[in-house]
Amino acid sequence: MKPTALSRSKFSMFAKLVSTAIKNPRRTAELLNLLPSVVHQGVVSTAIKNPRWTVESLNELPSVVQGVQFSRETDFSTPIEVEDDSLEVANPLLSYFNSHREGLGIWKWMHYFDIYQRYFSKFVGREVHVLEVGIYSGGSLVMWKEYFGSGCRVYGVDIDEECMAYEDTGIKVFIGDQADRSFWATVRQTVPKIDILIDDGGHHHEQQRITLEEMLPHLRPGGVYLCEDITGVPNHFASYLQGLASSLHSYSWEPLEMPSGLSGSKSIPSNFQQAIRAIHLYPFVAVIEKRERNVRQFIAPKQGTQWQPRSLVPEPLPIPPAVATRP
Repeated sequence: MKPTALSRSKFSMFAKLVSTAIKNPRRTAELLNLLPSVVHQGVVSTAIKNPRWTVESLNELPSVVQGVQFSRETDFSTPIEVEDDSLEVANPLLSYFNSHREGLGIWKWMHYFDIYQRYFSKFVGREVHVLEVGIYSGGSLVMWKEYFGSGCRVYGVDIDEECMAYEDTGIKVFIGDQADRSFWATVRQTVPKIDILIDDGGHHHEQQRITLEEMLPHLRPGGVYLCEDITGVPNHFASYLQGLASSLHSYSWEPLEMPSGLSGSKSIPSNFQQAIRAIHLYPFVAVIEKRERNVRQFIAPKQGTQWQPRSLVPEPLPIPPAVATRP
């Protein structure tokens, strides 16, 4: 029987997997262990319920191993260290934190403050609804209120009932388990609008995943989800985020014809692409931005009149089977 393109592809995938497993057995085992996080379930149930996605995830495994290996074995040049006090002046959250010597405790990694300022500054001085999971000593709840201004409403979530003591004007506290989906249903009914969600809770991957799944769709357009303390390699929640981020690359090619006469290519966004603008990864942190406005299509118009040599004129990109159909 003549081998088909699909069978050749499967053989190539198998060969890559074997080669990867021989060269990096420990890393391969760790990444195989993380595979269920990419498709949300246990290994056996994942393979039964989502056989196509399981095969495709396995097909990507050698590339993941190569990326991990490159990050660990490559000697990257480091930026020049410069002591510049102006950075603190430009970041009021960092100034607040550094000057906070007494009162309710705040415990944050220092590099988080640049991330906060980058994604939260657009909400300063506006009506904004902020939910933070993980209250601990209550100091960050007050910090958010001070930073965003009088239009800010802060909601804190913690499993410890003693944290009810941190309720105050403009600050409401919910007591519950962030891994309990019914708890989040209650929160959504009570708080119809959320612009920013900060997950600094239990830091277990199931808690982080369920919080994201229950609350990311609830964020308003333009909202920001930020999860802190995603630590350790391998990490199940980090792998889950990789699976989530891969959906941003969903692709459905169609020819583009514009009234101006321009031609080119277009792709119809999936439901996920219509809702999510970007996913950003930092050391220990993930940020997801929701779109403020609807996007109907992604376009790639061709500008110019000369397309030489003809052999280099791009053909329509191939559409992988997993994303060939529209959602």
